[in-house]
Amino acid sequence: MLFTTAPFLLLFLPITLLGFYLLGRRSQQAAAAWLFLASVFFYGYWMPVATLLLLGSIAGNFALGLRIVDLARQGLQPQAKRWLTLGIALNLAALGYFKYANFFVDNLNAVLGMDWHIGRILLPIGISFYSFTQIAFLVDAYEGKVKETRAIHYGLFVTYFPHLVAGPVLHHAQMMPQFGDPAVYKPVPAALVSGLTILALGMFKKVVMADGIAPYADAVFNGADGGVLPGSSEAWLGAVAYALQLYFDFSGYSDMAIGLSLMFNIRLPFNFNSPYRAQNISEFWRCWHISLSTFLRDYLYIPLGGNRSGKLKRHLNLMTTMLLGGLWHGASWSFVLWGGLHGAYLVVNHGYRALLGAALHQRLVANFLYRGASWALTLVAVVLAWVFFRAVTLEGALRVLQAMLGLDGAGASPQLLWNAGLPSDRGLLWCLVLGAIALYAPNSNRIGERLQAKMSQAGAIRPLLAGAALCALLLMLLINIARDSVSAFIYFNF
Repeated sequence: MLFTTAPFLLLFLPITLLGFYLLGRRSQQAAAAWLFLASVFFYGYWMPVATLLLLGSIAGNFALGLRIVDLARQGLQPQAKRWLTLGIALNLAALGYFKYANFFVDNLNAVLGMDWHIGRILLPIGISFYSFTQIAFLVDAYEGKVKETRAIHYGLFVTYFPHLVAGPVLHHAQMMPQFGDPAVYKPVPAALVSGLTILALGMFKKVVMADGIAPYADAVFNGADGGVLPGSSEAWLGAVAYALQLYFDFSGYSDMAIGLSLMFNIRLPFNFNSPYRAQNISEFWRCWHISLSTFLRDYLYIPLGGNRSGKLKRHLNLMTTMLLGGLWHGASWSFVLWGGLHGAYLVVNHGYRALLGAALHQRLVANFLYRGASWALTLVAVVLAWVFFRAVTLEGALRVLQAMLGLDGAGASPQLLWNAGLPSDRGLLWCLVLGAIALYAPNSNRIGERLQAKMSQAGAIRPLLAGAALCALLLMLLINIARDSVSAFIYFNF
């Protein structure tokens, strides 16, 4: 079920909200159970066949977590570690089978000239997110950080529908205390209106901005994947269009998840923080998919040794982390190359900073021209890497990059947009407008914070804002219905 569809906005959301608060007046556990069941239904509506896998994963990880907590409290760390290792292995085995088995077999066949077939394995939606969420829970259980172990709250923590299929990757310490707070189960008008408004803002980003510019990216990349070499200007337009489509698609989802959650008096962590304003690649990763970056840092980069064993080991750890982060996004060499590029960017960035020294770096950063050049270089590097992220085939990505680097030559066919009925000048205008919004418009996280503060102070503006947000949601719902098809959020694929 998509956040942008009529079944969700007109049926699922109001029924779930009403049931949650009505039950919350009588029993907090009943309300939590209702939200858990509603979240399972939300998932099953999209992919019924994968619901048993989700529930089995929850039951298995919860049982393992309880066992690890019990052993750790008794001081039996070696036994607890064995159970932790088993839990991580089982989660990775399930993730590996469903997400990477076909990739492994296809590459094995290509290398060995075999014709081994295991059938196409259907990827359960959201498996990457709920697997990582539960691995983090098991590690925290081993480290003695798990304090709350109620089954319903754990099930809700994993399945909670605003984050289930596309993140953020949640930490149990962020969510479990909220589910145990009696105040969560009582409706708060300020939170309802603020959440509804943030939901409308996120839907506008998705339906109008991301989906509006998507045809320009699709025309170029689909043509390149089909064997056509685009012209240089067309390739740049397609790459920039995709960078902006992904930006507003992911930003829109993050806003909608935060807004929906706020309507239930639950706060999700920020997962997106104006990454295209970053002045270096490290800053970019502190602002893009923040929860995944934090997970990779805390549960992969630091356990590998982080920066504790010298510069060479630090760079190897960075490359390993980013390569695995790329592979997490999908079973494709294109994703591996995307992750490898970002790993190389990070290594170069850290090496450059070390070469300059802290004092000289601080003096340079104080210069406006240097900051502008740093921002431009970072953004170009990110856009070039997105080419591998977007292209379905490695050959398609290389064709787009070839054209972007001016190596299109006489074999290019710079008519992909024209053939799709898309004027290049309109695409350029889209890119300029959306780029300006991404760079200069107020950050939606800050807008949400100010909005909540304003709504808590009260009064007549609440019903006016609620009415405006409802009208905006209905208008965008009509726009979505009028289209030939409804597009899923890009991160649903991961």
